[in-house]
Amino acid sequence: METPRSAWNHEPRAVKRLSRELIVDTALEILAAEGMEAVNMRRVAQALKTGAASLYAHVCNKSELSELMLDRVLEMAPVPDPDPQRWTEQITEVLRSQVRVMTAYPGIGRVRCQSITPVGPNDLLQSERMMAILRAGGLSMRQAAQATDMLCLYTRAFAYAMSMWTFGAVEHGDRVHAQRDKEIREYMAAFPARFPNMLKTRDLFSAEAAAERFELAVEMLVVGLTHLAAANAERSADLCPGADASLTPDLEESAPHR
Repeated sequence: METPRSAWNHEPRAVKRLSRELIVDTALEILAAEGMEAVNMRRVAQALKTGAASLYAHVCNKSELSELMLDRVLEMAPVPDPDPQRWTEQITEVLRSQVRVMTAYPGIGRVRCQSITPVGPNDLLQSERMMAILRAGGLSMRQAAQATDMLCLYTRAFAYAMSMWTFGAVEHGDRVHAQRDKEIREYMAAFPARFPNMLKTRDLFSAEAAAERFELAVEMLVVGLTHLAAANAERSADLCPGADASLTPDLEESAPHR
C-alpha cells in the first residue's frame, strides 16, 4: 500500500524544457510587463525557475537575446506581397504595423537603433519585402534601398521614443523628465520674443499626441516617395516614349557613366 504524501511535501513542479524559443518568449513577457531595463539573463532565468548559467547553452549573452527578441517582434508585423496599384497604402500600413508591435514591447526599438546591420531573418525579410513594394511603386533599386533604411530607422526610433512615455525610460524616470520639461518651459517663457513658436507646442509633444505626430510624419515620407516615383516615370517616358515605365530598367543603372 502506497504511503500517502504528507501535507508539507508538495508535488514537484514540472519544469519546462529550456529552448531558445522559450527563453525569447519569456524575455518578451518580461519586456511587455516591465520594460527593456528589466530584461537580463538573471531575470529571465528566475522567471523560468532555473539558473542563469543554463540559459547560455541557448543564448550567448544579453545582446544576442535582445536581437532575438526584436526579430521575434518583427515577425508579428508581416509585409504583404507588392501591389503596384496600392503601394502607398501598403507601405503606410507596414510602418503602422512595425510601430504597433514595437510599442507593445517598449524599448525594443532601441535594439535596432544600436545596430547598423539587420538583427535576424525577420528583420532581413521586412527590408526585402518593403523594397519590393517600393520598387513596384516605381522607385529605383537605390531609391528603394535608401528609402527602406530611412523608413525603418524612423519607425524604430519613434517606437523607442514612445517607450520613454510608457516606462519613463529617461534618467530617474518621469519625475526628473517632468522637472526638466518645467524648467525648459520657464526658460522659454522668460524670452517670449525668442521662442514664439516653441511656446505654442506644449500640447503637440506628449503621449496623447503621439499618434497624430506619427501619421503626419508617415504622410510626409510617403508623399515624398510618391514624387520620386512620379519623377522616375516622367524620365522613363522621355527616354522611352510609349514604354511601360514599370518595365524599364532603373534609370541610374542604365544611364551611361560619365
